[in-house]
Amino acid sequence: MESSTLTGLLTNVAGKFPDRRAISVSNKFDLTHARLHDLVERTASRLVAAGVKPGDVIALTFPNSVEYVIMFLAVIRARATAAPLNAAYTADEFEFYLSDSESKILFTPQEGNEPAQTAASKLSIPHVAVALPAADGDLKLSSSHAQYESDPNPELVSKLVNDPNDVSLFLHTSGTTSRPKGVPLTQLNLVSSVKNIQSVYKLTESDSTVIVLPLFHVHGLMAGLLSSIGAGGAVTLPAAGRFSASTFWSDMIKYNATWYTAVPTIHQIILDRHLNKPEPVYPKLRFIRSCSAALAPSILARLEESFGAPVLEAYAMTEASHLMASNPLPEDGPHVSGSVGKPVGQEMAILDENGKPQEANANGEVCIRGPNVTKGYKNNPEANKSAYQFGWFHTGDIGYFDSDGYLHLVGRIKELINRGGEKISPIEVDAVLLSHPDIAQGVAFGVPDDKYGEEINCAVIPREGSNIDEAEVSRFCKKNLAAFKVPKKIFITDSLPKTATGKIQRRIVAEHFLSQISTAKVPKFGA
Repeated sequence: MESSTLTGLLTNVAGKFPDRRAISVSNKFDLTHARLHDLVERTASRLVAAGVKPGDVIALTFPNSVEYVIMFLAVIRARATAAPLNAAYTADEFEFYLSDSESKILFTPQEGNEPAQTAASKLSIPHVAVALPAADGDLKLSSSHAQYESDPNPELVSKLVNDPNDVSLFLHTSGTTSRPKGVPLTQLNLVSSVKNIQSVYKLTESDSTVIVLPLFHVHGLMAGLLSSIGAGGAVTLPAAGRFSASTFWSDMIKYNATWYTAVPTIHQIILDRHLNKPEPVYPKLRFIRSCSAALAPSILARLEESFGAPVLEAYAMTEASHLMASNPLPEDGPHVSGSVGKPVGQEMAILDENGKPQEANANGEVCIRGPNVTKGYKNNPEANKSAYQFGWFHTGDIGYFDSDGYLHLVGRIKELINRGGEKISPIEVDAVLLSHPDIAQGVAFGVPDDKYGEEINCAVIPREGSNIDEAEVSRFCKKNLAAFKVPKKIFITDSLPKTATGKIQRRIVAEHFLSQISTAKVPKFGA
């Protein structure tokens, strides 16, 4: 069972590396793999005693805390389904996600979460608050429902056998084009992805990382947390429960970090701090990983130069339990700037609209299949029909393989800008914007246009201390892009709308800046 379930893998690790550090809360306490395993087993027994049944969906809304990690692992150990939720949601958003996932219980930190509790109360879902007062004690569960406060009886879970087909994780896609879709992921999906991540980055018990990304999202959860613990390695959770640029490097040094993974926005924050307030010393890292959005080649080069480690860009999505492709470690091959690397642990093909595989350097839709891929969206036959065709899962991304088998992404099918029949990749324009020394962040997007159907616009955030203007951005684009790819309108701004995980969604950026223009000029927007 150990090879086909995440729970089995973690049980094996606890036996193999019992005294090695598994989790640290920065400057507070450490848990070994054996201690973490014991806490998970004891907490799972309390869930079973409280009536949690296999398949029950359990909502978790926490910062990046040790309580969250233990609860998540205990829920899946009890053969239930963990549904992590962003603690910053409004009551209406919580109501949608709790209802759509059919959650049976809501777990929060001891201090609670008012919007989540309001939504849970409206849906008659019990609320349980969780705290770990000391590293050597049990989790404290507080609720008006007495059954959650029982003493642990590990015998209750000793008879429970986790099945590879147990749905362990329920997440929603970020909904870039429509209502968020529910993605069920099984024990087999998760363990397959963890093994894929471990294999390409050669993660072992000697590795250590600081968690940068929120653990309610598949990137932080799979690549940061579960792959590390599943290799017998260690993770450090920042004391504040979230990423902080001011404590990041001190945590990395104190806990002997060998790598970290982040989204491009976070890499840019780390770089900006390095430029304005460099650390006296940086740790020697094996690699830095970037995923969840395109990393501009100029940012990749600056990261490598600043921190002396290879930057490996990867490609992932929720439906694949995260990882699909990655650039290799230096000893396994070159890492190609502007590429997301080679497929890892699953089949991948570039197909045309008729399902025919494309030759090298020819664009098509990126399609995948393998044990890490979800079997289908929850209660969404229409989405499943379009996502699963010709025996493949269709990612919605356009890309091509180069002659060396490296994948290059051109953009989302629905985000490609069609200017009078010319298809423009916004990722290419982003890369040019970000190569300007005075631009900190930049994003290109399509807007409706009477003449061309669509026209290209962009929004840029100047680097601190810079007074770059629209004319200079336009001049730079004209120098580095074909004329039809040059943004027609440029917005200079001090912030860009992002998702909770730091992802820039072009549709939302477009809506944000178009709303600043008279709606009379853009009657077709949103049609």
